[in-house]
Amino acid sequence: MTDTFYITTPIYYVNDVPHIGHAYTTVAADFVARYHRLRGEKVFFLTGTDEHGQKVARAAEERGVPPQAWTDQIVPRWREVWEALDIANDDFIRTTEDRHVKPVQKLVQQLYDQGDVYLGTYEGLYCVSCEQFYLEDELIDGMCPVHGRPVDRVEEENYFFRLSAYRDRLLAHYEAHPEFVQPEERRNEVVSFVGGRLQDLSISRTSFTWGVPIPWDSRHVMYVWVDALQNYITAAGFGSDEERFATLWPADYHFVGKDIIRFHAVIWPAMLMAADLPLPGTVFAHGWLLVGGEKMSKTKLTGIHPSELLKDFGVDGYRYHFLREVPFGQDGSFSWESMAARYNADLANDFGNLASRVLAMLASYFEGLVPEPPAGVGPEQDLIKLSAEVAARFDERVLAVDLSGALASVWEFVGAVNRYLVDVAPWNLAKEADRLDDLRRCLYASAEALRILAILISPVMPRAARLLWDDLGVAGHLSEQRVPTALEWGGLQPGTRTRRGEALFPRMET
Repeated sequence: MTDTFYITTPIYYVNDVPHIGHAYTTVAADFVARYHRLRGEKVFFLTGTDEHGQKVARAAEERGVPPQAWTDQIVPRWREVWEALDIANDDFIRTTEDRHVKPVQKLVQQLYDQGDVYLGTYEGLYCVSCEQFYLEDELIDGMCPVHGRPVDRVEEENYFFRLSAYRDRLLAHYEAHPEFVQPEERRNEVVSFVGGRLQDLSISRTSFTWGVPIPWDSRHVMYVWVDALQNYITAAGFGSDEERFATLWPADYHFVGKDIIRFHAVIWPAMLMAADLPLPGTVFAHGWLLVGGEKMSKTKLTGIHPSELLKDFGVDGYRYHFLREVPFGQDGSFSWESMAARYNADLANDFGNLASRVLAMLASYFEGLVPEPPAGVGPEQDLIKLSAEVAARFDERVLAVDLSGALASVWEFVGAVNRYLVDVAPWNLAKEADRLDDLRRCLYASAEALRILAILISPVMPRAARLLWDDLGVAGHLSEQRVPTALEWGGLQPGTRTRRGEALFPRMET
């Protein structure tokens, strides 16, 4: 194993601009990557674009430009969205780059030379929208089960990868490594598919030319998925920097949508087995974001661009909603109304109001300085105990990729701090001269709770976390904090000057 935590999103198909379904995967991966950095780990977080194949060629043709020109126009639109969403990826791979194309040809040549690839004829059903072959009984009313559109019946000379030869090795790997495909529902689906009717895979095309050329036969271009899957190793240095590759591969996590689980949990590991390369640790397939009961789709023009939500909810509100609202791995319904309700309840009322109240009381009662808490034990002991429990539970949940569960544990602490303030009522203590020690104890505990919360929310809402950190005046940069040490109670130094900043999450009028 390497000393680097390596996590990937799928690389996204550039036949059009991104929608919130793509952003869902990327924000989730960013949360996990940021948290592993917070733990002091080396992290390599990869995303990118899938730029070959028939669907991209058709998109370019419809716009009257060559495919390469189209991809060069559209890729910046994807980068802009990731920047707007505060995605802190370490690399961005394009499948049209030389660092990808040449190693891809190298690996496929190896498979051909060792007899894992042969020439044949493919005849069957193909969906251009998802660039996938289907059997007759996999269709729904004769339509693609993902896109609900007619499929093409194709017949052409293709090269085939002997995927069926790896059936037993795949099943053995699933058995020995139940964590390889998650969640369990997807694992069962994959095991059933491989155990049932695993067929050899067509890996080339002759009906169009926009793709990576097959190195031993220039009449063929590579099937887009065979090309695309290799981004996970080419970005890590396979075929170009073997020393770097050895420090990064295998990946710890591939985050993918459930509609592309077979590519990642069947075809990809079989290719790696054939190439005698290590397999990734886990392929985690999340569910779909549904709008009006249907999967969001560029093809059906039902995709919502993230910018349509960012203008109302801000980047932190956007990130929080999708990570908290939908248990990662399950389908979830999206509506503007539910997003607004959660924003107001969780962020404006519970969290934002908590921060504003504590900072305002520090300004009013102690001229903005963090008070020295008196010796002895007070009602804050329950908060101290809970903060340690929440920190441990947050760590456990993120490492288990239960992202909504991790955030639920943080909001349990937010709720406890709010209840603590109501119970102790520092605004009443401030009116009684002989209760000054109790007031100091309460406001120190409340400010220290905010410091801990700023650290916990930083992988999810990095901008709000930085603002709160700066308002608290804590020494050192938030990015330099390392858990679990930074989450130990008592890190906020008495005498620290705080400021009464702007509201972190102004309430929305809906």
